[in-house]
Amino acid sequence: MNDTPVLAAGCVLWRRSPVDGDLEVCLVHRPKYDDWSHPKGKLKRDEDAADGALREVAEETGYPAALGSELSTVHYYANGRPKEVRYWAGEAGEGHFTPNHEVDRILWLPPSQARERLTQPRDAELVNELLTSLHNTQ
Repeated sequence: MNDTPVLAAGCVLWRRSPVDGDLEVCLVHRPKYDDWSHPKGKLKRDEDAADGALREVAEETGYPAALGSELSTVHYYANGRPKEVRYWAGEAGEGHFTPNHEVDRILWLPPSQARERLTQPRDAELVNELLTSLHNTQ
């Protein structure tokens, strides 16, 4: 059994709503798992975690991100192996989502709705961390 963690990174991607200026969080739907989560993915060999987070967000959502505060690192088991995902707050830039085999839909939701839609409770905690980090930097 391999106990070396799979290293991954991602963002709690946010923006100000183009309609009313309220905060929105981007969630991605992965058809392979039929779940809603934050954009994230495995790091390439020797890839810096922050660089990997930015790459994965752009690949999965079509939006570039500007990294903000680092949020919690999440640890869990996936397919029998430990997984370690580092997260950052990421402010979305101008972009456009195109469905692909990994992510077929994205949603921009107010934080309260994002927390309810997320499949894993650990992902909802990251929304709370995002709000705290944004509140502390305003």
